[in-house]
Amino acid sequence: MRSFDAILPFPPSVNSYYRNVGFKVLISRDGRKYRKMVVSRLAGTRPLEGRLSLTALLYPKDRRRRDVDNTLKCLLDSLAHAGTMHDDSQIKVLHVEMREPDGEARVEVRLEELG
Repeated sequence: MRSFDAILPFPPSVNSYYRNVGFKVLISRDGRKYRKMVVSRLAGTRPLEGRLSLTALLYPKDRRRRDVDNTLKCLLDSLAHAGTMHDDSQIKVLHVEMREPDGEARVEVRLEELG
């Protein structure tokens, strides 16, 4: 079983991930910027296969109130776009923790194949 670990910047909230333009819903400038950064950092990563487990430890920049689930859409889409998995529908086990800020906004990610 293979696994993958990464430390990435804190993702934008789903509230700012999408933009409505006329009748279209598009990924926002911040969302595209985040995805591009994740893709460049993880270039050359071989995709994990089959059913996956994802652990994400979220360290926000400050103590403002945040919904933990609002960070996941951008993070999962960016990881899939970067080639760490074929599609985020492969994730069958999800563990997410919002930790206390410690000075560096980030998300620590562990993605692993399930047996």
